[in-house]
Amino acid sequence: MQKMRNFTSAILALLAVIFTAVHGPSALAQTDEDQVEQSTLSSLPLRLIGPAYPSGRISDFAFFDDEPHHYIVATASGGLWLTTNAGTTWKPIFDRAGTYAIGVVEIAPSDKKTIWVGTGENNAQRSVAFGDGVYKSTDGGTSWTNMGLKDSGHISQIWINPEDVDTVLVAAQGPLWSAGGDRGLYKTTDGGATWNRILEIDEHTGINEFVVHPDNFDLIVASSYQRRRHVWVLINGGPGSGVHRTTDGGETWTEVQSALPKDDMGRIGLAMAPSNPDMVYAIVEGQPEEQGVFRSNDFGQNWEKRSGHMTTSPQYYNEIIVDPEDENTLYSLDTFSKRSRDGGMTFTDLGIAHRHVDDHALWINKRNTNHLIIGGDGGIYESWDGG
Repeated sequence: MQKMRNFTSAILALLAVIFTAVHGPSALAQTDEDQVEQSTLSSLPLRLIGPAYPSGRISDFAFFDDEPHHYIVATASGGLWLTTNAGTTWKPIFDRAGTYAIGVVEIAPSDKKTIWVGTGENNAQRSVAFGDGVYKSTDGGTSWTNMGLKDSGHISQIWINPEDVDTVLVAAQGPLWSAGGDRGLYKTTDGGATWNRILEIDEHTGINEFVVHPDNFDLIVASSYQRRRHVWVLINGGPGSGVHRTTDGGETWTEVQSALPKDDMGRIGLAMAPSNPDMVYAIVEGQPEEQGVFRSNDFGQNWEKRSGHMTTSPQYYNEIIVDPEDENTLYSLDTFSKRSRDGGMTFTDLGIAHRHVDDHALWINKRNTNHLIIGGDGGIYESWDGG
């Protein structure tokens, strides 16, 4: 009984605080039954404790001239953030845009003031926020303009021509919970004023990732991704998923079959080796006996299976990054991210001491490849010894 009286007294005290905040101290003093003195409540002032919604997982990085101290971070449900001092302080630069969900961010190689953002987290899990297309800034992130593809739902990759800032490729996965929308591989040559869909599969299939050959921008390899989420199930894969190749900038495409899984595939991550651009890796979700890591030595024409390695949840991960200097070293982002030093044949865990798991973004310093910055569900972490 005494515990009940204490609980009731505590509730009355809390109600008194709320009543005071809304109506003022004088109103509280006018109540007959609340015998709570003002001196008792003076030690409990109301104060603002900030937003109660978490920023969400880290989804992408964009570095200015590969400067380790100056970069932009995209979050899955917390906007866009800029640091100029290696993460000591952060500045939000996307708060006035139409969405808080970011999939990718890219800085133009030829103009550091031009930044593109693809909105909508590019994963397919239950808690995923959609976006409203692509945005562009021409003043380093001070102001933003929506450049269209508003029904894309989830943007998964952006490439800006290093020689022409107005030529941009955008991979759109499309809406997750419905068919149609802006899904496919899109191209603009006028800075986003108009768009041409250069790769379209069907109303259920978008484009997950693509690679562009640095010596021939008309040579592109892209992965299509069929998926649909319902309240009770995720359909992650189907006949629409595949690997496609063009040699004429997207005028015509060929679906590549060589050594890749024959049955329906799901999410396919692609990565090119910067030190050997003809070498392309793919991590392919498929049936257990067919899925794994594949490699091409002729920019996507022919493939060989390197191993059966697969991430714990391909709809949530399946992104690979190749070391800038070593074509045989690649990273597989995962709940516990892994590294291969033999071209994808074997993988070992990265260290997780003093950091969160569930990784979704990785930057490798091309001037010192032991310097890594990784981001995921628990924020951003930095390593100087290769992880």
